[in-house]
Amino acid sequence: MNTQSSAIGETFRARVVAPAEISAAQRLYWSVRRELWEHRWIYLAPLGVAAVFLFGFFLSTVHLPAKVRGLEVLDLAQQREAIARPYDIAAASMMALAILMSVFYSAEALGSERRDRSIQFWKSMPVSDATTVLAKASIPLVIVPALTSAVALGMHWIMLVGSTAVLLGQGMSPAPLWRGLPVFQMWAPLLYHIAAAHALWPAPVYCWVLLVGGWARRAALLWAALPVVIIGVLEKLIFNTSHFALLVGRRLIGDSPAMADIPHNAFPTHPMTHITAGRFLMSPGLWLGFLVCAVFLVGAVRLRRSQGAM
Repeated sequence: MNTQSSAIGETFRARVVAPAEISAAQRLYWSVRRELWEHRWIYLAPLGVAAVFLFGFFLSTVHLPAKVRGLEVLDLAQQREAIARPYDIAAASMMALAILMSVFYSAEALGSERRDRSIQFWKSMPVSDATTVLAKASIPLVIVPALTSAVALGMHWIMLVGSTAVLLGQGMSPAPLWRGLPVFQMWAPLLYHIAAAHALWPAPVYCWVLLVGGWARRAALLWAALPVVIIGVLEKLIFNTSHFALLVGRRLIGDSPAMADIPHNAFPTHPMTHITAGRFLMSPGLWLGFLVCAVFLVGAVRLRRSQGAM
């Protein structure tokens, strides 16, 4: 009996003392949580920009009743353009913010932990360099697009509900507003555009800046831009062309002709926008960009590993 009790006790103590195995997915998840905890501006910046924009928008609603009355003399396309303009500006502000946030975060992600000498502490944690680099890369490639998309949709909804309340308060029907603003039709191309144009297509640029940020001791953005400038100048002097500079610039702003068929001079959220996701996902430029991303990320992992060994 004593022998059996001892065996049971040993088994129980072994289960209590043995640490639980942490999966690779959990390590990545908590590494991303760490980035958000250290860089709170990642979610505070979109909320701050949205708050400022909504404040200005609701100040402008004093003119909304007169604008709605003026819609009667316009055709349906002109009504849509007049009503949707502030909604397009709201979405554009989130898109521009996503680019700025992604570039500045990528420049600081690896360099900041080296400058404040916290790299040795974080490398003592049971998280590999590859997991850490992937977590940092996920911020501009996944987290920032997801946050800005959610904030943009929230802005649209608040603007629509607020405008409806203003019209009802003036004794007017909100039907012209809802009829001229197909907001639910705008959301699908908006979400697609942010994911494709501001996450997938510019991914090589963000990964390049991430790599350079881990190498440069200061002014990472200048070091990242320097090769582009040098190659662009040499190309201009030798061939009198600017293909490389245009290639990088179009990657950064998310300009891909394979992404969608957009009416001339229209915003990507236009109801007549035809999403060509299949053509975009099969485009050689997209997959070549992914290959370049993989090279840059492998370089960033090796760079961080060598820095930790110093």
